[in-house]
Amino acid sequence: QVQLVESGGGLVQAGGSLRLSCAASGLTFSRNAMGWFRQAPGKEREFVADIEWSALITYYADSVKGRFTISRDNAKNTVYLQMNSLKPEDTAVYYCAVRSSLSIARTQSNYRYWGQGTQVTVSS
Repeated sequence: QVQLVESGGGLVQAGGSLRLSCAASGLTFSRNAMGWFRQAPGKEREFVADIEWSALITYYADSVKGRFTISRDNAKNTVYLQMNSLKPEDTAVYYCAVRSSLSIARTQSNYRYWGQGTQVTVSS
């Protein structure tokens, strides 16, 4: 079965950086687009970033564009989210997900498998 395991979350001061990792198993990773979402307390889960299987095309939410970078290593079945210039409003549980083939990025219903999430807390 498909498993996604996120890691790399933690507590960081505003302006700092973190790199999240998501290790995938149980699927042909190199053929799947991958996404990152986040959910802050009391808010709905929202799209953060997405990367096509080839890594040639990426998508970002406006709120993270220029600060976050999504990447992948198909040899390691891992997708990353490098987060720089972190702000308190980036505090959330971050989830990685597998996007269904031929579907559009950003729309949550197009992501069929989800990890358990990793907590990111940014202090002011």
